[in-house]
Amino acid sequence: MHIKVNGINYHVKTIGEGEPLLLLHGFTGTLQTWEPFINDWSRSFKLILIDIIGHGKTDHPEDVDRYSMDNVVHDLKEILHTLNIKKVHLLGYSMGGRVALSFSILYPEYVLSLILESSSPGLEPEEERLARIDKDNQLAERIERVGIHEFVDYWEKIPLFSTQEQRLSDVRKQSIRQERLENSTQGLANSLRGMGTGVQPSWWDRLAYFQKPVLLLVGEDDQKFCMIGEKMHKLFPNSKILIINDTGHAIHVEQPEIFGKIVFDYLKMDKREVF
Repeated sequence: MHIKVNGINYHVKTIGEGEPLLLLHGFTGTLQTWEPFINDWSRSFKLILIDIIGHGKTDHPEDVDRYSMDNVVHDLKEILHTLNIKKVHLLGYSMGGRVALSFSILYPEYVLSLILESSSPGLEPEEERLARIDKDNQLAERIERVGIHEFVDYWEKIPLFSTQEQRLSDVRKQSIRQERLENSTQGLANSLRGMGTGVQPSWWDRLAYFQKPVLLLVGEDDQKFCMIGEKMHKLFPNSKILIINDTGHAIHVEQPEIFGKIVFDYLKMDKREVF
């Protein structure tokens, strides 16, 4: 279905019954990211799958401001209102994790728990933020210049995903490629400009005040995000971190069975007893 909020048509699917779980994919992904887990998770949870603005079948407007993190998480709040959902678990991967964390910081009253897969709270030092904004703007220009097919060719080969080369079957690689190709050049370029890691607010100084349960998932081969995850874990007052063996950045892709079980077991756990 499509839900129109603040002038944007969002592609949304809801599946299953139980406590709501909002699923937020990464950059170049779509709600199809979560397809392998739907059968198992939907038996116990009401899954809310969304194509984030600029991705999949959700609108990809020209106005870059429309992609700002504040606007995106406000849209999510309005979608939950439309669905009459007042409390939700959140699971976000990479960019989707940054969206999930931003939502949780700004609207903690909606949050039951937060699961972040290979994600970050943004960048603290001003020089790092400015350098990343410049890098993301250059990448956005590249996407618009070369088009979606050539960009996906490039994106598949970046070091962040190098661990997938040996671990994934050709069929799985092709399905991920197809998912990426469903996106538009304008949507991806403006996502980088509007909610990239550099341009988004840094939440580092807010983590210590977030009281809800948090699960941090990182892959052992993704050293950068292992360090970020450990640093976040020390700041969150109510968090757990798991470093998953034999996987890089996209744990849900490289170790789907382990990932699916970890998420399911965590959500079923009575967190008041554990934390």
